[in-house]
Amino acid sequence: MSQKSPIKIAVTGAAGNIGYSLLFPIASGQVFGADQPVELQLIEIPQGLQSLEGVKMELLDSAFSLVNSITCTSDGDEGFGDVDYAFLVGSKPRGPGMERADLIRENGPIFVGQGQAIDRSAKENVKVIVVGNPCNTNCLIAQHQAKRVNPRNFTAMTRLDQNRAKAQLAVKSGAAVKDISRLAIWGNHSPTMYPDFENALINGKALTEVITDSEWLSESFIKTVQQRGKAIIGARGKSSAASAAWAAIDHAADWSRPTAAGEWVSMAVTSDGSYGIPKDIIYSFPCTVDEQGEYHIVPDVALSAAAKEKAMKSAEELLAERDAVKGILS
Repeated sequence: MSQKSPIKIAVTGAAGNIGYSLLFPIASGQVFGADQPVELQLIEIPQGLQSLEGVKMELLDSAFSLVNSITCTSDGDEGFGDVDYAFLVGSKPRGPGMERADLIRENGPIFVGQGQAIDRSAKENVKVIVVGNPCNTNCLIAQHQAKRVNPRNFTAMTRLDQNRAKAQLAVKSGAAVKDISRLAIWGNHSPTMYPDFENALINGKALTEVITDSEWLSESFIKTVQQRGKAIIGARGKSSAASAAWAAIDHAADWSRPTAAGEWVSMAVTSDGSYGIPKDIIYSFPCTVDEQGEYHIVPDVALSAAAKEKAMKSAEELLAERDAVKGILS
């Protein structure tokens, strides 16, 4: 049997904590398949290249049979050259006293440059997964620069929120995480996002019939998921890294193969106006992926008045973020 042709994968911020946690599962075949060779194209800012060389050494020392080559660079055109997948992980973290709007403006130029490099150098059908926060609007910025790439091929990661929500529900119900399905995230990867428990199932049964504590669901559960990142920083002194990397792995794996029957995956994608969400923002919907690797927003999901209000509140935040960067959207 002939071996598959390798796929090229770019990772920005590859020497950072999330990038580091992401690379080894990719290299071992846990993301794109145990028979899929890969060529890793790792991108860092110039001052991060020495650390990146150390990451390359560890990847080489792991002797992954699927890794055909490893490139380390600070040049976007080299790093994104002819890639099939691009994980945009690197971004400037929020500093003391910074508001979210400040963070958006600080990261804007980074994602302008990355989007332009993708436009010049990546494959036309490249799939882009934006992890670096604020990921929805960073995704929008990069998307607007890459005129040659289908806008649908730019997505942002809300899978971490979905995973966090499933974990909380598993603990509360006593069920296994694998038994929870159709748990979708609506909106922004921010404290306004809405984890939709109303449509979720546990072992095929309506979640609200298994977990009957409606006050916990509508209050504690939602707040815990929305504020989980902050809680981890408070407990660990550092932001989420490994869990964010594994969520990016889940996102990429889900986008590369068909969604299991009856399941949904949370992906922040370009809104087409579904559910009254304004068009042309990067918004998380329940999605499915078909045999061709195309995602589709799940139609006809019933949303209560309370759920619609929360979903729209997150959309309004994204509209405000878009306004904050309108000067660099072209």
